Amino acid sequence: MTRTPAAPVALVTGGARRLGRHLCEDFASQGYRVVLCYRHSDREALAVVSAINERGGQSRAVAIDVSQQASVTRAFRDVAEREGRVDLLVNNVGNYSPLPFDALTPEAWDATLGANLSGPFYCTHAALPLMPDGSLIVNIGMAGLDGIRANPIAVDYYVSKTGLLSLTRSLAVSLGPRRIRVNMVSPGQLDNSIDLPDEAQLPHLIPLGRAGTPDDVARAVRYLIEADYVTGANIDVAGGYRL
Repeated sequence: MTRTPAAPVALVTGGARRLGRHLCEDFASQGYRVVLCYRHSDREALAVVSAINERGGQSRAVAIDVSQQASVTRAFRDVAEREGRVDLLVNNVGNYSPLPFDALTPEAWDATLGANLSGPFYCTHAALPLMPDGSLIVNIGMAGLDGIRANPIAVDYYVSKTGLLSLTRSLAVSLGPRRIRVNMVSPGQLDNSIDLPDEAQLPHLIPLGRAGTPDDVARAVRYLIEADYVTGANIDVAGGYRL
């Protein structure tokens, strides 16, 4: 009797809401078993899992605080026992609470760097023993990272995402011998961004004249899933924003 191989596993941090939710649903539609990781959004996480499973997909939710190594270790131990592998890791968590520098506290700095930079490191470190050769890691960045600029209103966020780009490229080189590809997808202003400008301003800020959508980002990730000779890349999905 021939046994049908198990579907590949996609693990998405921050998967309960907004872009993370859309990515979880998109991966499920592609045949992945989805592990949706969340911190506080219990109700939203269970709603996403229910929606995926009702459509015939496979999904479950795992509580995790990516800024805490112990929490990450526990969550991935559970994944090792239940799924036994991770074929696609998406580090999607993005702590964004813009403050002017003189209002930025050490506690806020630590929270942002912990979630946005230490978190992807902890998750990657924990996932690697579960990742077959040829797997994919996608880090979610922000538009304009290749041209570093000052931003006194969200310095902690900018520093964290710039560091994440450096981590992405370093991991791409380090994991290349295992054919584990590491890339970054960097959205600009999405239609569900918390600081989306007024619609009348968008043509002045974005050359393509509109805000992006979660599916714009998902299409870039789908490209990376298929592009097995692309690693260390950062793809801006921003309509020209911040060029």
